Amino acid sequence: MNYVIIGGDAAGMSAAMQIVRRDKEARVTTLEMGGIYSYAQCGLPYYIGGLTPDSESLIARSRDTFEEEYGIDARVYHQVTEIDPDSKTVRGTNLKTDEPFELSYDKCLIATGAAPVMPPIEGKELDGIHTLKTIPDAERILEDMKANVLNVTIIGGGYIGLELAENLVEKKKKVRIIDHADRLGSGYDKEISAEIEKEAKRMGIEVCTGQTVERFSGDGRVSEVVTDQDSYRADMVVVAAGVTPNTGMIDRSRVHTLDNGAIIVNAYMETNMPDLYAAGDCATQYHRIKEKNDYQPLGTHANKQGRIAGMNMCGAAQAFQGIVGTSIMKFFDLTVGKTGLGEQEADEMNFTCDCDAFEGHSHAGYYPDNEPLLLKVVSHKVTGHFLGLQAVGRRGVDKRIDVAATALYHRMTMSDIENLDLSYAPPYNGVWDPLQQASRRVK
Repeated sequence: MNYVIIGGDAAGMSAAMQIVRRDKEARVTTLEMGGIYSYAQCGLPYYIGGLTPDSESLIARSRDTFEEEYGIDARVYHQVTEIDPDSKTVRGTNLKTDEPFELSYDKCLIATGAAPVMPPIEGKELDGIHTLKTIPDAERILEDMKANVLNVTIIGGGYIGLELAENLVEKKKKVRIIDHADRLGSGYDKEISAEIEKEAKRMGIEVCTGQTVERFSGDGRVSEVVTDQDSYRADMVVVAAGVTPNTGMIDRSRVHTLDNGAIIVNAYMETNMPDLYAAGDCATQYHRIKEKNDYQPLGTHANKQGRIAGMNMCGAAQAFQGIVGTSIMKFFDLTVGKTGLGEQEADEMNFTCDCDAFEGHSHAGYYPDNEPLLLKVVSHKVTGHFLGLQAVGRRGVDKRIDVAATALYHRMTMSDIENLDLSYAPPYNGVWDPLQQASRRVK
């Protein structure tokens, strides 16, 4: 069986490893547009900040490992530009030689990930303007920071923008965040994002929300960012305006996608075309609470979907069980997390909900270093089902988010959560967990 996998990171190589382990006669060819395989994109801000000592630490397995130990034909700088499902052919260009290539397949996986969005801003071609998605991106930023860079402007206040801002502050840079939304962390409800913005300002970050960037100015190199409201000096700019599925190689009139280009897959990672699969940040994820296909590009989903795609490609029936929308991040001294639906998403789904913001504590009040913990709980007003949690605090957020994610997976009610037998000792919790206390307020 001839397998072709497009993309050499989380989803693609998770699939490749399943295939070589399960099909001893498999011929696996992986086509990576860049030069690095299987690296941790989520670690890039920490590499820039110096917490991760070198880029090698971010690489799970090298290309040589895949070739020499597992027999995978792991090609680099191979950009796929066309997939023909009728002839089962993949076509593209070797970016090193500029020569075309063509490969046939019995089964093909699209695992091309997502590309950073660069809005059509005047002056975006100036030196000193970056995006952050790959190790070479991070290395270019680090190299650029040597050029008397003090004032850094970040465009976008989402996960990458906030994590990068923290790490640049740790590198003694003066950081500004400009976002067209009316607040930082706009993917969270207002109570939670207010704490994010408060922490940003506490750490000296200049916050400019509700502004649209119109142009970058400078003589060869960026020196100014101009918005619809003001202009700002900048020695360097990082655009962190989100990502878009990397699916330009497919014919969207034939392969079904969402409006944003994410390839629609079923539970077995199959597209609507025979023997053509997709997984990871280029594909959809079924959302168990929304009960429909969604797009939430995260490394956890990419690894799971890639593994399941590989199993199904070589004949082992395995279904992806979906997501509940769980994520978490560190922002200076805060941890911010969410799972399920926030109030904004519940409103968009037209659910009849109870929403309550509750301030609990990380552990027993009489034990040292107790910290406040803000929880935003969403539940269905009619059925009593738990629908989502958002949380922010200095301690204990991760524990509550993971308990909540498990409860969502099993479609628990608020009464079910109150009755959970959760661990208690004064250094870790009160006799009533804050999530259980919140559940009693809204059920």
